[in-house]
Amino acid sequence: MREVDREKRLHASAEAAATLKEHRHLRGPYVFCDDAGARLTHSIVKDVVPEACRRAGLAKRLTWHGLRHSFASHLVMRGASLKAVQELLGHESIEMTLRYSHRTPDVRRSAVRLLDEIGGDLGETSAG
Repeated sequence: MREVDREKRLHASAEAAATLKEHRHLRGPYVFCDDAGARLTHSIVKDVVPEACRRAGLAKRLTWHGLRHSFASHLVMRGASLKAVQELLGHESIEMTLRYSHRTPDVRRSAVRLLDEIGGDLGETSAG
């Protein structure tokens, strides 16, 4: 099954959820739906973000996919686990999510520093 064919659940902050509830299109189980509450198709919404950018006078053309990629990248850069990002994006396998792992600055150094957090005591005993 292609990614676009699968239903996705939206995980949002309380502020985002409140804003969406005030949105005039929230008439059914879908965040983005038509006036009758039916799900919008890709062909209907594909130009929404680029058109909003054009109206706002933004030089760079953004897409839904670009916004989704930015969302994932910023989560990883702020320390979210790749497993959490995988679940939020709805990736079936972690391999799809690994493309964001390069966004983690100093990831190896940070991993080694975890050992410093326990005070250097690894329960070693000295023979003697």
